[in-house]
Amino acid sequence: MEQLLQQIAAYKQEIEQTAQDGAEALEAYRIKFLGTKGIVKGLFTEMKNVDADKKKEFGQILNEFKQLAENKYDTWKQGLESGSTAAGSTLDVTLPGEPLPLGTRHPINLFLNHVISIFQRLGFSVAEGPEIEDDWHNFTALNLPEHHPARDMQDTFYIQQKPDYLLRTHTSNTQIRAMETNPLPIRIICPGRVYRNETVSARSHCFFHQIEGLYIDENVSFADLKQTLYFFVQEMYGKDIKVRFRPSYFPFTEPSAEMDIQCQICGGEGCAVCKRTGWLEILGCGMVHPKVLENCKIDSNKYTGFAFGMGIERPALLKYGINDIRLFSENDVRFLRQFTSAI
Repeated sequence: MEQLLQQIAAYKQEIEQTAQDGAEALEAYRIKFLGTKGIVKGLFTEMKNVDADKKKEFGQILNEFKQLAENKYDTWKQGLESGSTAAGSTLDVTLPGEPLPLGTRHPINLFLNHVISIFQRLGFSVAEGPEIEDDWHNFTALNLPEHHPARDMQDTFYIQQKPDYLLRTHTSNTQIRAMETNPLPIRIICPGRVYRNETVSARSHCFFHQIEGLYIDENVSFADLKQTLYFFVQEMYGKDIKVRFRPSYFPFTEPSAEMDIQCQICGGEGCAVCKRTGWLEILGCGMVHPKVLENCKIDSNKYTGFAFGMGIERPALLKYGINDIRLFSENDVRFLRQFTSAI
């Protein structure tokens, strides 16, 4: 009996020190002390182990303990129902509840969705392909056969267990798959994540996002390509945006060009993002190489087409006035929260 009395004394002290801090704590208290498997119920089952001449005394102590536990519960419950707290303040239940914070879309998704919406107005549909790709669809079909020197333009992450497979270096693999399977004419855009073994800096990353476009039909010309891209940049950056095309080289297009726009960070005066030139290259483009069409069983004498591709992060830097591409992948909530109402 002495051991039971010591337990009851300890439980009393615990009850008196229990803070009245909310409905969840109240329910936990009820289950612990007054539930069907609670402490009070358990102590009453100990009556059978008490000597007969001490049962009355022990019963009185148990009843007092039970009343203490129940009074604590009733007082606590009444306080919650009336709105009073342990600190003596009151809760006005007529006030509106605290608003839940809105989640945000990632700025890359915001920008990507905006790009897609512009090209969809021109009749382009969205096509997607695998991020783990075979050599044929990522290189060879794009006029980049094995040992071609142009493969050095992009360092590649190969998959060790399957040497012929790699993390795609561009979303052009989706274009090849579409040309192999889709009926002509083809007018698609191909968004997705790509991977290249590049040094991470304010302007580049080892993984980033691209969107590429492809249009194949009869009598498609370079003029069609230019007007498509003029429409895109004016819709994205405004009618007054300054644009220039520069001749370039890509194995899968001929002729090829790169498209620059005036740096929106510095207004063309020169900054770290544009390497002090005042211009920023946003995409590469050109007429689809006849060899690529032939690799996909398309008659290059009857059909022509244009293709273009751009990284999403770099134009997004210009759109939102951001000066470091690494911010897009650091998941800093303070940075992401700024885009609640962007675009």
